[in-house]
Amino acid sequence: MVSLVALMVSLSNHACSAVDVIMDVIHFPDDARPVRWAQPVLALGNFDGVHRGHSKILDRMRRVAGERGATSVVMTFDPHPPRVVRPDKAPPLLMTKKQKLEAIADAGVHGAAIVRFTPDLSRWDPEMFVRTVLVDWLHVAEVWVGANFLFGRDRSGNFSMLRVFGGRYGFKTEKIDPVRYKDFVVSSTRIRRLVSEGRVDEAGALLGHQYVIDGTVTRGDQRGRTIGFPTANLCTENELLPPHGVYATTTRIGEIVHPSVTNIGTRPTVDSSGRTVVETHIFNLDRDLYGQSIRVGFVQRLRDERVFESLVMLSAQIEADCRRARALFDRLSL
Repeated sequence: MVSLVALMVSLSNHACSAVDVIMDVIHFPDDARPVRWAQPVLALGNFDGVHRGHSKILDRMRRVAGERGATSVVMTFDPHPPRVVRPDKAPPLLMTKKQKLEAIADAGVHGAAIVRFTPDLSRWDPEMFVRTVLVDWLHVAEVWVGANFLFGRDRSGNFSMLRVFGGRYGFKTEKIDPVRYKDFVVSSTRIRRLVSEGRVDEAGALLGHQYVIDGTVTRGDQRGRTIGFPTANLCTENELLPPHGVYATTTRIGEIVHPSVTNIGTRPTVDSSGRTVVETHIFNLDRDLYGQSIRVGFVQRLRDERVFESLVMLSAQIEADCRRARALFDRLSL
């Protein structure tokens, strides 16, 4: 059975207006290809982060599909293949599955085909993958990949091999060369490193959008309220958090985006447990958010987390953090 996912997605990750996008989502091997998918034009890859390089592939694929009256489809894998073939070295992902599907739908793609990546499938040679998944399951007319895309057992398949198989099985194959932003090749690996180093502004530049985490507001100890800075404590499924510190952020609640500052860390001034928390102070907003879903977007790192001698000194520093963040938002016209 085809699952129809109604995705409420912003026109950008941080826009205040939104559109409803309906996108077919099917899984291999459970679901049949929808009959309405006409001559699928496919973008194939992992698409973690849906960064500028991915966007170029999606834009080109969608334009080609539109010119032909065909169905634009993204194929990706779940779980991420390294989780299966080398779990000890698998990187934390930039997006949850839900975030990735939202971003793909936001790009105007008609459908997403998610391959359930298993140990058995990881042992398929490249031709078996092409024949079983691309040809027999999806009946693709055209496949787009990044220039460095590898597939099949031991990552032994590449673009040249995919083109040969396309000639054999009757589909066209195209590639997009690596995308550069200023002096850097855009890649999920580079973006992960930037986020893990706290360089969230640089990560956002390569992504083409802010690095975001989603989650549910949970009840904390309400200490921030007592010093004049109420915070929303976030429980998130996102795997990759920026390092401990204070960040200028945006916080989206429903369809409204608010300026905010976010602390990631152990709150050493007030808590000795050593537990990492994500807490966000939203400017000019003091209402009960418990149980609500919010999205926090990282704009710039402001400082390291540190211990203060008193709550008065902590409050003064938070006030300074907020002033600095407001000045940044004014420059960015947020």
